[in-house]
Amino acid sequence: MNLALPSPRALWRFLALAAFAALAGAAAAQDAAQFPSAAVRFLDGELPRMEVAVKERDRDYFEEAMGRTVMFSEDWGFKAHANPALAPYRSCTEAVSDFVIVGLCRLIPNGSECDAQLATRFDGNLRQCRQQASR
Repeated sequence: MNLALPSPRALWRFLALAAFAALAGAAAAQDAAQFPSAAVRFLDGELPRMEVAVKERDRDYFEEAMGRTVMFSEDWGFKAHANPALAPYRSCTEAVSDFVIVGLCRLIPNGSECDAQLATRFDGNLRQCRQQASR
């Protein structure tokens, strides 16, 4: 029996489709009610690291943190409001979305994204998200 191997292009297409299906299935399988807890765990892992990066003026941390934030938001489908089930948890989505900018504004206070209310909004959103997670 002579089995022909698929071409590299066909194999790549199959693997890409399989990965996309797995990611779509994982995002669809996420229970939105668990999002506040996941967001708090994510932020609780990042915020101490951000504090160190701010003290050490480590800009590399922020690039890496942005990548982790994008991955987290894609996992939960809240980037570009793709998951309407997360609408009740807006404080959590905003806290996750803003934490990197808040840290960068501590390094570069005159940055274009930095305004006087950003840190206050972030703190309020984080507090509300923690309350939702504790329910």
